[in-house]
Amino acid sequence: MRIIYADNNATTQVAPEVYEAMIPYFTEYYFNPSSMYEPARQTGQALAEARQTIADCLGRVDPKEILFTGCATESNNTAIFGTARANPDRRHIITTQVEHPAVLEVCRELERSGYKVTYLPVDREGKLNSRDFIRALTPDTLLVSIMHANNETGVIFPIEKLSRITKQTDPEIIFHTDATQTAGKLPLDLTFGLPYVDMLSFSGHKLHAPKGIGVLYVRRGTRCRPYLLGGHQEDGRRAGTENVPYIIGIAKALELATRNREQDEAYVGRLRDRLENALCERIASVQVNGKGAPRLPNTLNISFHYIEGEGMLFQLSSYGICASSGSACTSGSLEPSHVLRAMKVPFTAVHGSVRFSLSRFNTEKDIDTIIEVFPGIVASLRKLSPYWDNERNAPRPDALDMSAHVDS
Repeated sequence: MRIIYADNNATTQVAPEVYEAMIPYFTEYYFNPSSMYEPARQTGQALAEARQTIADCLGRVDPKEILFTGCATESNNTAIFGTARANPDRRHIITTQVEHPAVLEVCRELERSGYKVTYLPVDREGKLNSRDFIRALTPDTLLVSIMHANNETGVIFPIEKLSRITKQTDPEIIFHTDATQTAGKLPLDLTFGLPYVDMLSFSGHKLHAPKGIGVLYVRRGTRCRPYLLGGHQEDGRRAGTENVPYIIGIAKALELATRNREQDEAYVGRLRDRLENALCERIASVQVNGKGAPRLPNTLNISFHYIEGEGMLFQLSSYGICASSGSACTSGSLEPSHVLRAMKVPFTAVHGSVRFSLSRFNTEKDIDTIIEVFPGIVASLRKLSPYWDNERNAPRPDALDMSAHVDS
């Protein structure tokens, strides 16, 4: 069975060019880059060149501002916990209700330690209200951590504007953004485009590098304590021998994505729009979550009223189609998406959400197949739904009353 992979916001395949660039550092240049003998110096030089590549892709920042981690989750933990430890005089953090758990759970842990956290709401389109953000800023605010784009809906947040407001209000407030879903998809120019962002996180496996490697950008002068202790690596900011092959891989992946970004954006956006339009035309009672907001070109989060997302995913899998119902980090939960709940997606749809997230490796044939099989999947599940009138191909007249009763 041919696999159609449409879950690229969860992880991506390693690009062939990335794989080829990594191989020598497993077998030939396998040395510890901290060792003093000549072969290790060559490995250390490759590490330095990879750091420079990433710095150039992020707006020609100082390579010393690039910190390698094990993943974006570690980068987020380092940014938030490290900032809190380095700045004990302030105890207020601002984030959003729709962050990835790698930010939300850290904030909740700090709340248990006595910090005050403001969780900003979003509207029905997934957008933030700038006035809510401005009102949340206080003299005690230590950190703002707001994602660049949402992993479930693809909704893009105005990070340049929010970070500028933050610094104009109080230059001492540290601004962090989780750019895991935007690295390689949107411009990340930390010199001119995002000059007020102090810290930025992303992960390799969301841009066709391997799992197990992440980056944290820390602007020079930003106060942040190390999260991992026990060694001098990364200028003493993150202990542990650097994962050289994977660092080579993430640098190559970001370089490729940056070089081809506009071309890939146009191609993937065309595939996503064709899929979205076709499903909305062929299936009744659907809604595109985040449609009225700026979105990543590769992401389609679409809800089908009166059926369960798990059933759709199971049947899609039987055709070799890989999609998801939200964040891969929370897909084991039966609870509805915290993102869709924050967007006030109605009860009749919040459990029936599917996320298709595409990449440059998807094809027109992939989209053709999804369009061909998916309406039948929805129809078969709705035949089992007590809320659906199969003869009319519409909700039963009392469906809203019935679902409201179940919701209560």
